[in-house]
Amino acid sequence: MVYRSTERMKARLSASRERIIAAALEIMAEHGYAGCSVAAVAERAGMATGSVYRHFPTKADLFAEVFRTASQREVDAVARAAALETTIAERVSAVIETFSGRALQSPRLAYALLAEPVDPAVDAERLVFRRAYAELIAGYVAEGVTNGELPPQDPELTATALVGALAEAMVGPLAAGVAGPSTIPSLITFIHRALGVSP
Repeated sequence: MVYRSTERMKARLSASRERIIAAALEIMAEHGYAGCSVAAVAERAGMATGSVYRHFPTKADLFAEVFRTASQREVDAVARAAALETTIAERVSAVIETFSGRALQSPRLAYALLAEPVDPAVDAERLVFRRAYAELIAGYVAEGVTNGELPPQDPELTATALVGALAEAMVGPLAAGVAGPSTIPSLITFIHRALGVSP
């Protein structure tokens, strides 16, 4: 009997934690990191503020988890899109189109994930997010160099530079609210030229 009770309690705690993260993601997508408070997250999740603190002792702990969750969703979406393509140029284009397209659909969230000033613990998650993108692109670049589709280059260095350029190209327009669909073709052309392939 105790075993069932413990399993039920774990499931309830997990469900509460997921509700908190979902509420925080919604608020961050609407108002950015600066517009989020633990009290607002608790209210959106339908629970007391103290209940949020039982799961996440500080705002930084909560939003580090929120960044981790949101970032992984974005990396997974980009990887799925790229996996549908056959050439390296098409895969890299899919990365850019998916990354940029999703950012433009949720500009407040994208800005928060990319550049909004945050606590150091949250900023550490941002670096993990960028590394995940760089590793994905480095794999494509390495494959392209090996099969002759791309000229010789250092895949890790190229990928890191491309992730930085892509993020930087999106930050200004997202912050100003002026990024539009025309941003994407320009980014694709730039990235293809940086890789040494024809768009």
